[in-house]
Amino acid sequence: MFTLALGLQSPWHVVNLDFKAADKRLDLLVDFSPGSEFPCPECGVLCGVHDAPKREWRHLNFFEHTTFLTARQPRTKCDTHGVKTVPVPWGRPGSGFTLLMEALILALARNGMTPTAIGRMIGEHDTRIWRVLEHYVDEARARADFSRTTAVAVDETSRAKGHVYVTLFADVEQAKVLFVTEGKDHGTVAAFKDDLVEHGGDPAKVADFSLDMSKAFIKGIGESFPDAHLTFDKFHIVKLLNEAVDEVRRSEQKGRPELKRSRYLWLKNEEDLNAEERDRFVALMDSTIHTARAYRLKVALQWIYRQPATYARGLLRRWCLAATISQIPPIERVARTIREHMDGVLRWFKSGVTNGLLEGMNSLVQAAKAKARGFRSARKMKTIIYLLLGKLDYQLPVVLPPGVHTK
Repeated sequence: MFTLALGLQSPWHVVNLDFKAADKRLDLLVDFSPGSEFPCPECGVLCGVHDAPKREWRHLNFFEHTTFLTARQPRTKCDTHGVKTVPVPWGRPGSGFTLLMEALILALARNGMTPTAIGRMIGEHDTRIWRVLEHYVDEARARADFSRTTAVAVDETSRAKGHVYVTLFADVEQAKVLFVTEGKDHGTVAAFKDDLVEHGGDPAKVADFSLDMSKAFIKGIGESFPDAHLTFDKFHIVKLLNEAVDEVRRSEQKGRPELKRSRYLWLKNEEDLNAEERDRFVALMDSTIHTARAYRLKVALQWIYRQPATYARGLLRRWCLAATISQIPPIERVARTIREHMDGVLRWFKSGVTNGLLEGMNSLVQAAKAKARGFRSARKMKTIIYLLLGKLDYQLPVVLPPGVHTK
């Protein structure tokens, strides 16, 4: 029964079971038939067994019992290549886990469980869990194909306190992370270009980049992807305006007590306000406060984003003029920023790409970081990002515990 359950084929078979109820442990003893020959791992020529040291692999639990698979792993003696260790069908070289156990570890990690929690659940140190995850992520990324990538979103996210960042590059159309690297300077874009080429991508085919107005990213894209168009994310523009409106409110409320505790009124869209909030909001909007004027300019810009592309440039220029003469310094500052990056702002009306995808991904990354209480290294953070957001093909058997579903 266990021979069939493990999918073993001749000459491999389960020869004995050692069940220790008190220890809650089951050992499956696997062996090969006497006189068996195995292909040389180098040339494939059938060879006799030179020796067979005994080894152990951790397997999926049998109910609540910890299960191990123990077998003699043969070494062949080839006339050409000498003594070589024969790989076993149930585990990869050097792992210590069966493939099914590794598939379970990977499935749990991809569904949000931290390596520490997985280690506690199966009774293993998290260092062994990390080794499994890092191996399969590296292997799957080596096979990844980026040849269809034409639109990329780029953004940074914090890794640790003290302004320590990693930068994410995502395929907008396929909604997956392509590359993660340390830092947030212009060199990250050059590193992405090299990785893109290594995975079959063509930098000349990348027509659009969606980004905030980071000078470092602008410089890096100009150097590494000179033919790509820059699209300055509309959500970033609205975020700049929200911050400007809030800055005006904070400054003005010192002399206008009615503005106190009104922050979220100005951050919401008017249609999202409840009845009580709407009454207070209407009263504030009917006043002559600078915050109300700043809010009206924000709403006007949001309206422009809903207009046809043919009118966008003229409307945006008029908005910048109105914002510049508003005599509200934070709003004037946003207008100058938009004017300096006009082509990239207007590019959205043609490309339609945004960083909304990456904003959502960053939220998942930060949630994973909080759940893990931080990552010990950038390597481990990158591994988790690829697991959760890389849509990689790990080529492992599908094995899930009850109630767990793949994403």
